[in-house]
Amino acid sequence: LQWLRNPGPQHERRTLFGDMVCFLFITPLATISGWLCLRGAVDHLHFSSRLEAVGLIALTVALFTIYLFWTLVSFRYHCRLYNEWRQTNQRVILLTPKSAHVPHNHQSLLGLQPLKRNSKETIV
Repeated sequence: LQWLRNPGPQHERRTLFGDMVCFLFITPLATISGWLCLRGAVDHLHFSSRLEAVGLIALTVALFTIYLFWTLVSFRYHCRLYNEWRQTNQRVILLTPKSAHVPHNHQSLLGLQPLKRNSKETIV
């Protein structure tokens, strides 16, 4: 979620946002277009020429091949950006055990403040 809020430089944010909008727009459009092409192919098989039906089936296959290729390339690109972001944006908290021989009231003098954990932080 942190990466989605701030994925990196401005051009990466625009690319991520643009790809998400395209995915949300193109997915239903490709689905409806494919369904209409197949429906038309079935109608052409029953009522008219087989050549038009084969053309519509080929169009459907081409449409989904291009859609799946774009989705795969886009997904791999953003996964690579996420992995690069994750390597440079790690939050590590080092927990030290409380010393048994130092009284609780002297811990603040030694700089051993009790830890307040943020809900977004991971304990290592």
